Amino acid sequence: MSAPPRPIALLLMAMGGPDSLENVEPYLLDVRGGRPTPPELVEEIRTRYRVTGGKSPVLDITREAAAALERRLNASGERRFRCYVGLRHWHPFIRDTYAELLKADPDHIVGLCMAPQYSSLSIGAYVKKVEEARAELADETPISFVKSWHCHPLLIAAIVAHIRHTLERFPVEVRAQVPVLFTAHSLPERVVAMKDPYPEEVGATVQAVRAQLGGQPTRFAYQSQGRSGEKWLGPSVEATLDDLAQAGHHQVLVAPIGFLCDHVETLYDIDIELTQLARTKGIQLERIPMLNASASLIDILTSVVETHESSLVH
Repeated sequence: MSAPPRPIALLLMAMGGPDSLENVEPYLLDVRGGRPTPPELVEEIRTRYRVTGGKSPVLDITREAAAALERRLNASGERRFRCYVGLRHWHPFIRDTYAELLKADPDHIVGLCMAPQYSSLSIGAYVKKVEEARAELADETPISFVKSWHCHPLLIAAIVAHIRHTLERFPVEVRAQVPVLFTAHSLPERVVAMKDPYPEEVGATVQAVRAQLGGQPTRFAYQSQGRSGEKWLGPSVEATLDDLAQAGHHQVLVAPIGFLCDHVETLYDIDIELTQLARTKGIQLERIPMLNASASLIDILTSVVETHESSLVH
């Protein structure tokens, strides 16, 4: 009787977040590369988590998605996938998860970040964490990465479906005129000089969605700029919201196309902070739901992984 085939290890990676209010400060210490965070900023960030559930939901969502994806990929019985979750800035750290997945003696490893658009400062940083783990563990298992899937047709279709469904929250007589405000996480402006593909990939996602929305008015802005002293990509959502208010709009639909799951940037930055700002301007602001661990996301990730696998030559 032949031995069962060695598994394919699929490493799903996400930024992560604190798993309790007490761990906000050590989490920020890791994010900032060991540099202490000013106490007032720690308390500000802690308050954001306090009012949005007391911890980051990223790990639970990613684990749920990983379990569903593993079931789907193994449904045919042809190949045996094992899905793992590693976080860049909190437990379980990518290094620890990498050590864990090696226990299964995988045939090869596929790294997949839970973000559709590539940047050397985001996806590139995840790849670096994996390479550091490989070096530390002296591992030579074949590995490849899915680095971008920003225009995958199933991703675009899911975003479009969420936009059309959420537009129903507005009065029927104004829906066709409600601006859809696409957002993505801002990065330091130096990525432009670096010729980083992130702004182009974000723009391509926007264009692909816009092409399916017919005559719906749309805008784009960056959100959640960092607190460093350098300049960050714009325009900001705050400035764009002000422009829309001055143009006479009283309804806005936010579509965060740079995010897959709920975290503080959607639950606080949009749902609380931006919504309150919109209210002061007489604007009803609504947000599309994130894909989280939905069937739509599992459909997308299954297609992404299977396409990637078919491109590999073993």
